[in-house]
Amino acid sequence: MKVEIWAPGASKIWFCVFDEQGLETRHELTHRDGEYWVGDIAGLQPADRYGLRATGCDPIFNPDKLLLDPWAQHLDAPLRWHPLMAVDAEGDSAAVMPKCILADPLPEGPDPRLNRPGHAWEDLVILEAHVKGLTAKHPDIRPEIRGSYAALADPAVLKHLGDIGVNALELLPVQAFIDDQYLVQRGLVNYWGYQPVAFSALEPRYASKHPNGLEADAEFRQAVHTLHEHGIEVILDVVFNHSGEGDQRDSVLSMRGLNDAGYYMRNPDGSYANVTGTGNTLAVHNPQVLRLVLDSLRHFAQRYGVDGFRFDLASTLGRDETGFSSQAAFFQAIAQDPVLRKLKLIAEPWDTGSDGYQVGGFPHPWREWNDTYRDGVRQAWRGNGEAVGQLASAVMGSARQFDHYGRPATSSINFVSAHDGFTLGDIVSYSQKHNEANGENNKDGHSENYSDNFGVEGPTDNPDIASARQRRIRAMLATLFLSQGVPMLLAGDELGNTQFGNNNAYCQDNEITWIDWESADRSLIEYVGKLTSLRRRFPELRQRDFLHGEEVSWWRSDGVPTQDHDWLSPDFKCFQVMIENILMVFNTGGEIDLKLPPHPEGKEWHLELASDEYLPQSVRVYS
Repeated sequence: MKVEIWAPGASKIWFCVFDEQGLETRHELTHRDGEYWVGDIAGLQPADRYGLRATGCDPIFNPDKLLLDPWAQHLDAPLRWHPLMAVDAEGDSAAVMPKCILADPLPEGPDPRLNRPGHAWEDLVILEAHVKGLTAKHPDIRPEIRGSYAALADPAVLKHLGDIGVNALELLPVQAFIDDQYLVQRGLVNYWGYQPVAFSALEPRYASKHPNGLEADAEFRQAVHTLHEHGIEVILDVVFNHSGEGDQRDSVLSMRGLNDAGYYMRNPDGSYANVTGTGNTLAVHNPQVLRLVLDSLRHFAQRYGVDGFRFDLASTLGRDETGFSSQAAFFQAIAQDPVLRKLKLIAEPWDTGSDGYQVGGFPHPWREWNDTYRDGVRQAWRGNGEAVGQLASAVMGSARQFDHYGRPATSSINFVSAHDGFTLGDIVSYSQKHNEANGENNKDGHSENYSDNFGVEGPTDNPDIASARQRRIRAMLATLFLSQGVPMLLAGDELGNTQFGNNNAYCQDNEITWIDWESADRSLIEYVGKLTSLRRRFPELRQRDFLHGEEVSWWRSDGVPTQDHDWLSPDFKCFQVMIENILMVFNTGGEIDLKLPPHPEGKEWHLELASDEYLPQSVRVYS
């Protein structure tokens, strides 16, 4: 078997094979091919376990550190930080490091690529979910597979997705990641998974039988195939802006021990660039690092048949030493790739660096998470008068951000809640974050959530408050599914799930983050199903192109067309918008006398949906 390792600064590279008893056999790679060390190692077979070692003049090279192959496709165990992994630790780390597993060719069995649903963007309804959190507490799933890849395709999950009209499942990271030092020392885990260590390997811990990569491989491939059979696409949240190795004082796990200077961006003074807030930034503008990223994406697309990717802190991927560019090598490479250019590509359009906020700045055909939608909708329904104009803009697809260079009306991924922040139920139940369980003295997470507790922090037995909360939840859900763009629902919001006020539950692998199916609000599930059905019945609600001029008309609550000054008034809380033969009424205020404008065809308006039987704080749809 031919082996090549990118390590131009190393003086020696060893390919280390481990037998079933853990005994190690080292094979030195003795030849250079440009920046790569190469060798042809006889006798290697699929499923063999291996790691890498390197030495060189730079102290970062340490032959006592067993390293993961950056291109590894399977790991034999999850990765949890141990003191022997630290940069300055003495002693061999092999005993505490997972081993890479040599991959076999595409396995036998159903090929999920052959039955991709191929939904158009305007028809997409996304559910953002965590592999474990979605299924860990579901009573109708067999206990032995709850929280696993296999559970994603369980009949109980498939039925629920069908009931609420979801046709795309966006999964939080499943690339192999580390429970990093900061969490291990506090007795916590990396639940969300945003600390990758092997970009092409599935996280082993979500395999149902044994936590290893081969089990994960088989389960995930089958799950994607089954989801496809039910018309559900699979989108992966992927992390290529940084790795779980931390900063220069942290761990040596893989890339740092092979080519520290090549894999990570540096500041002019030689220190680590850190526009991700994690201690390091991957140098994706480097051709070899770009190759690693593209190989990983193609691997998930071709081996597992995934339909698209959501890129964490995607602004970082468009950076070089001069800053962000929508024409960066990363975007151009994907645009010409025969596999990747056909997939769904979603950016989280920001990072923590200067010029990192790039909402609306990504090239076609990219779609983007739209936090201006989230904030505007939350503020408007909280009663901020000046936010009603933001609500109207959000409903029409946020044209100010996205209507340029021929981009479609589906450029905005609309959401009112996501994994990072309050659940929808918590938005109407907590005015303050409650992250004490994270062990950071409640200093982590966003402090401004545009939330409202209706006078009582947390759960309440007051029926008036409980009723008001439910009305607002329904109004925000209606807003989400009636807006132009692509709706994304946080898993659990459709059944009233809570995280007890924790808005940064990245380290909580427990009852805080696992969806509570037993307490599900069945009426809310039915309501979401009605919303998605309504969206699919009326193409006016899911346009491909932005609507302008006579295609849309705006009306006040008294049936009079709106004027510019109406939108500037803090007392303006209700508006009506007509798109062809559909009329939508958004009332974010109190009691009003509503007069509908005339039907464009002279007919009587027919009420299709009301977020509440009473008009205050409600959304209504007429046809």
